Amino acid sequence: MNGHRAAPPTPAAGYAIGERRNDVPSKKTSPWRLLPMRALLLAGSVAWAAPAIALEAAQDAATTQSQALPSDADLEAMGAVIGRIDIQTGDVFDLEISGESGPVYALANRMHRRTRDHVVRDLLLFASGDRYSRRLLDESARLLRAEGYLADADIEPVRFHDGVVDISVSTRDAWTLQPGVSFGRKGGENSFGLELQELNLLGLGVEFDLKYKSTVDREERSIGWVDRHFLGSRYRAEAGYANNSDGGGWNLAFERPFYALDTRWAGGAQLARVDRVESLYQLGEVFDRYRQQSRRGELYWGRSQGLKAGWVRRWTLGVAQDQQRFSIAPEGSGSGFLPASRDLVSGWLGFELLEDDFAIWRDRDQIGRSEDIQVGTRLSARLGRVSETLGADRNGWIYRAEASRALALPADSTLRLQAELGGRHEDGRDVDQLLGLSSRYYYPISDRSLLFARLDGSWGQNLELDHRLLLGGDNGLRGYPLRYQAGDRRALFTLEQRYFTDWYPFRLFRVGAAAFFDAGRTWGDDGLGSPQLGVLTSAGLGLRLASTRASLGNIVHIDLAFPLNGPDDISGAQLVVEVRRGF
Repeated sequence: MNGHRAAPPTPAAGYAIGERRNDVPSKKTSPWRLLPMRALLLAGSVAWAAPAIALEAAQDAATTQSQALPSDADLEAMGAVIGRIDIQTGDVFDLEISGESGPVYALANRMHRRTRDHVVRDLLLFASGDRYSRRLLDESARLLRAEGYLADADIEPVRFHDGVVDISVSTRDAWTLQPGVSFGRKGGENSFGLELQELNLLGLGVEFDLKYKSTVDREERSIGWVDRHFLGSRYRAEAGYANNSDGGGWNLAFERPFYALDTRWAGGAQLARVDRVESLYQLGEVFDRYRQQSRRGELYWGRSQGLKAGWVRRWTLGVAQDQQRFSIAPEGSGSGFLPASRDLVSGWLGFELLEDDFAIWRDRDQIGRSEDIQVGTRLSARLGRVSETLGADRNGWIYRAEASRALALPADSTLRLQAELGGRHEDGRDVDQLLGLSSRYYYPISDRSLLFARLDGSWGQNLELDHRLLLGGDNGLRGYPLRYQAGDRRALFTLEQRYFTDWYPFRLFRVGAAAFFDAGRTWGDDGLGSPQLGVLTSAGLGLRLASTRASLGNIVHIDLAFPLNGPDDISGAQLVVEVRRGF
């Protein structure tokens, strides 16, 4: 009956009840004489419709019963199969909310091309007919939230019937068209930019950007295109071109990455060419300039057995080129300090170990956004053989390793640890070797307040001149000029009291604030013989503006920092304005 009630039977001969026949003389009929007939027809109609009414009631009861979903464990244990997958892509603004129901918000929604359903569906790790898996739902939601054009995503089972579970996938779009003017200031230097960027072109998840930017180093003019799901596949395609005041460059990439924990293979190729002028700094001032011509390329292929007992193991092999040519720039001072050219061509083998252990944070490094954090162990290592046979200008080994983990501590606090080691082994010695250790501590004081501490340390050995360690207003020591200190060792400590307010102006920005203290130093050889000033400290206050509507989760930082023990020849206050991916 298709869920509709059956209509009562129509009287014979096509006449409606009470209708006069044209061949019968007109005669007024008393309504009381028709009462028995009407009662009879009413009883027949009820009898005829009763089965349909009963069926509809049963369907309503079944629908009501299906809302009482079994648990995830029960669904998996009984081998439930995924049925219908409902995709609900939400606009940037929810017009059903009183604060977002105005005409300006409606106009913004109309101007924005909502993400197409098939783009979201192509990112899911499950399909209709697959066995139900809570893990795949959670991982699919993480993949969706990782896309810059989506502000949030949620995936949940909604109905269960006859061994089939229906899934609801709901997303909310971010505002992805970003035309405008940008301004930044850090280390006492300004930057300015004009930009037209679209991260979700025509709702297809394709990124296109056209940029102009003026910084302390150069004027940059670039155009770029990225499709992370090329033609609805798992392949990623990228192309970019830059024409700058001191050179230019281009890059191409086409690859199929390990996009999920259970991905069994990956492979791809990347090429990049860059020609530009770089500066050597000493105490925040340009010491000399040189031209750098960079050529990089890589071809790789990888295999994995997928997720086994909560762990993923991946093996990758490939060939890579890293060619760096350095020469004296026309505007250089002729000091003679120049990085050594190198052409490293290697065949390499890589290994990665991942633990399937993730958490969702809020109000840690973002404001009002879901933060997907891998709290489990992650290890990776790569060893390559540099050989003249392959076209290199030397023989040796090149290596790189990384490790990270998060630790849950009492009082809902968290400690994130990371270590990395990289370098080369040539002629019996380690060259360009760098060991880095990083720790980040989060201690929630209340729903609106968080204590954050960071301690980073780096140790270098025989570093290339273009890889020396820098410290200043552009990389953590906010009260000092940019690139103020340099060496082959560096330490930086930051203590920050973060505040997350409930102020939500025009429902566009969430507002936060911070009081901070920075302390850092470099020591060792920086290649230029620069003086080392010991531990430098600064303190200040900052404002944070986090757009909940724009893509990428960028946060505008406006900091006023004061050096506490710096030399007398630097400014007594530094205004730092920049956009960062975190608090």
